[in-house]
Amino acid sequence: MSVRRGLVAGRTSATEREVTREEAQRIAVRAQLLDGSAKTVLETVRHLGFLQLDPIATVATPQELVLWSRLGSHDRGALERLLRQRKLFEWNAFLWPIEALPVVRALMRRWRRSERYSHERRARQFLRDNVAFRRYVRRELERQGPLLSRELEDLSAGGRRNHRWYGARRVGIMLDVLHLYGELAIVGRRGNQKLWDLAERWYPETETLSLHEAERMLAAHAFRNLGVRHEKGRWLAHPDVSAAPVPDRVMVLSPFDRLVYDRDRAEALFDFRYRIEIYVPPARREYGYYVLPLLAGHELVGRVEPLVDRKAGTMRVLGAWGDTSRLDEALVPLAAHLGVELEQRLPVTRRGSGPSSRSSAARSRRS
Repeated sequence: MSVRRGLVAGRTSATEREVTREEAQRIAVRAQLLDGSAKTVLETVRHLGFLQLDPIATVATPQELVLWSRLGSHDRGALERLLRQRKLFEWNAFLWPIEALPVVRALMRRWRRSERYSHERRARQFLRDNVAFRRYVRRELERQGPLLSRELEDLSAGGRRNHRWYGARRVGIMLDVLHLYGELAIVGRRGNQKLWDLAERWYPETETLSLHEAERMLAAHAFRNLGVRHEKGRWLAHPDVSAAPVPDRVMVLSPFDRLVYDRDRAEALFDFRYRIEIYVPPARREYGYYVLPLLAGHELVGRVEPLVDRKAGTMRVLGAWGDTSRLDEALVPLAAHLGVELEQRLPVTRRGSGPSSRSSAARSRRS
């Protein structure tokens, strides 16, 4: 299997060039396909390298929003279909193009060998304490797989304590550890529940890459995918991405969108301070629970907190900040894509008016 397509396509070493901040903004937007150049779901995932998965869907899941911001209206069942066709695969809460499997297998080997971090040591100790449980899980999947977690007995050793993510049952821990190690694969879903099977029955054969080569490929792709990097006060651009003006599109972005995922980089590049506040107590939030950045052309101009009520078939705007004069251009088509209607009411602006503004109360709390 070739790994030169998608995740690691193009140059693996690049001669960077220095650009102005405005040029860097345009390059970053274009490199992330936020210029309207994306064509299909599969090509988009291949270009981006991966899609981060998360279940939070106050509007839509992050993976859906990332595709929407690039493709606009598209087949919402495409990701599930591409997974069934094995053109994509899921690992470690990301969707990857199948061409990236050799790279990911190197990361799986790192998981199996590393004890650098406490969570890696805990995973290894869990397997040491549960040799028989591991054999049972593999045997049941070999005989009857694919299976849901609830279709496997909890034969784990040790006392029963509620885990903050897994509860009292430890089947999920075993499945996740073996998945990270590359022994098990997520082969689909039944409803929202993962279907598990042996990795050798799901993943194709691939060439073997060293961890060093895999990390080099990931770094090369990250530079091409992000377009620019900030070093010692200078913006350095990848040579393959144009700094020409980008179309004047207006889109909301997922909090997990790679344009804003590195919060410090986003602030330096766009003068846009952005944090996700889902774990912040309501009284201490600067903006809202799940606020989305608003991109217009090559600038982050504001933010909005929409909320979809699927039973009512509506999208409400709980708050908006910054330049929201073109908010409907972003939300009306998104609501239509999700099959709901945008409630036509003026959004309430509170706690700051600019895209990167902060209320004095919030500033005083942090000082």
